[in-house]
Amino acid sequence: MSNMQQYPSLKVSPSSQQGAVLIVVLLFLVLIILAGVIAVKQSTTDLRLATSDQINTLLLQSADNANQSIEQSVNGSSDEDIYDDMLSITGPFGYFMLNPDNSDHEYVFCFRPRDRFFDINRTSVLASSGTILGSNNGYCNPEEPEDYVSSRKASMTQVNISLTSASADTEAFSNYTIGQDSSSVSSQAYTFDINNTAVLPAYADTEVGSKNCFAQTSRVDTVADSENTIGGCMAYAGVPSAVIYEQANVENQSQRTKCVEFGTGGGLLCPLPSS
Repeated sequence: MSNMQQYPSLKVSPSSQQGAVLIVVLLFLVLIILAGVIAVKQSTTDLRLATSDQINTLLLQSADNANQSIEQSVNGSSDEDIYDDMLSITGPFGYFMLNPDNSDHEYVFCFRPRDRFFDINRTSVLASSGTILGSNNGYCNPEEPEDYVSSRKASMTQVNISLTSASADTEAFSNYTIGQDSSSVSSQAYTFDINNTAVLPAYADTEVGSKNCFAQTSRVDTVADSENTIGGCMAYAGVPSAVIYEQANVENQSQRTKCVEFGTGGGLLCPLPSS
């Protein structure tokens, strides 16, 4: 006699099998979508970082180019017209060196390297009371194509020059040339603060309400709110910008009995240009 028993088999309906497959497919689709979103976000972040790096490089180059041009014009030949313009009584350095009463002013011009980078007829002078010389034609203007550094109209750079404020390092006699006694001194050095502000006006408006950011001072110590400086105003307006600060010594160099590349004269005294 056989003891084997038969048990009923478990049958799965075709409809339940199709439902399980559908759930698995949906899970795979969700995973693929998540992977795609992560990849897109990562690519967007990389693109923003690359763009930001390119913008910073462009701004720094534009601002530094102004410093190099200024240095070359002052350290170059005294026979050049640009040399006379920079050191004349209405130039960015001569304005202070030949006018002692102008020590609290700020000289402003737009850097235009496609022509001669400095136009002595397009300058402005700032004081605590506002613009006092040259009206507003020294400020960079996004509406003026020639105010841009290149013909691509991407960046523009404004230069603000002022005398360095008196401090423990700039006390009396610090302007005298080292190595000469007071009875034979024939040269004098002046220390200047040079702030070059490079911006990309295409990204945002350079005005905040009725305030023109280019018309603001670069001297942070003279204002209570940083938004009233050119760099702070640009940041508040959302304009990509970079400010390069340089402290420069401009000196009437001499060698006892001979003037060297500055002013006129053949004796101990080397006077500055009179105009």
